[in-house]
Amino acid sequence: MARHLETFRLIDDVARAGSIRKAADDLNITSSALNRRIQRFEEEFGAQVFERLPRGVRLNAAGELLVQHYREQRSDFDRVQRQVSDLSGVRRGHVSIACSQALQPYFLPRQIARYRAEHPGVTFSVYVRDRTAAERELVSFTSDLALVFEPVYLVDFEVLASVPQPVYAMMAKDHPLTAKKVVRLRDCLAYPHVVPTAPIGVRHLLDLATQRMSEGLKPVVECDSFELARHYVQEEGAIGFQIPIGLKPEDAGELAIRQVSERDVAAGHLLLGQMRRRALPVASARFAIQLTTALAELEATMLSETGAAG
Repeated sequence: MARHLETFRLIDDVARAGSIRKAADDLNITSSALNRRIQRFEEEFGAQVFERLPRGVRLNAAGELLVQHYREQRSDFDRVQRQVSDLSGVRRGHVSIACSQALQPYFLPRQIARYRAEHPGVTFSVYVRDRTAAERELVSFTSDLALVFEPVYLVDFEVLASVPQPVYAMMAKDHPLTAKKVVRLRDCLAYPHVVPTAPIGVRHLLDLATQRMSEGLKPVVECDSFELARHYVQEEGAIGFQIPIGLKPEDAGELAIRQVSERDVAAGHLLLGQMRRRALPVASARFAIQLTTALAELEATMLSETGAAG
């Protein structure tokens, strides 16, 4: 297998690019040379690994098995390298994580900085992904961890931690609904509203809630950016929706937030997960432990605040 490792990498690059020509351009080699390399491998392998399409290529069933095997072997090799580095006292490594965008502004920056304070040699790749794309990245070994809200479960998704997240309404501080501590969804929808696009977990919960109501969602703006929604609600007196981990009231400026009654919109769950049965690299495994602890603390804080409010 070792003598084919470079070819496996090239096949993986072509699979990601969807085109031999594009992959060759990225690799700075000729497409004819790359194509001959793949064809020679297919002859020795005894099976084709790509379907040749009018505008590119895609892996066939044999190719998918081959590339998945290569990615698993590469991941295991990286893990061993990091373990050896750790044994030698060199605190280095790399963590890749796919996350819902609600984790982007506050939670993850804080957790990454905390981790790097103890392990400054560790670097991070953070990919903001919707709930379906995040899980695909685990399967393809693009990401070691996924921290996503209301994921669409895959068979191979192993949950490491889970914390409930109710849906909150965002509005300008002078909005009429700020007079209520908890708002009803029907009242929110009576105003112009901004909602996330379908792949996002908050939208999934809103869609489930409105199925039981006579009123449906009629957004004036539909977007895949919570940042856009957060600022737009102050421009038109509109209502936006977010989960608490993506909000920081003390820095909100003119923004007010109110929980949407769970009688109307059920709380969702924020899940930390990895590929089932995968042995994570050392740095990723340690970061997962830190995240698990932080999420448990977050849940305990939410429970205490709920108890105090009750």
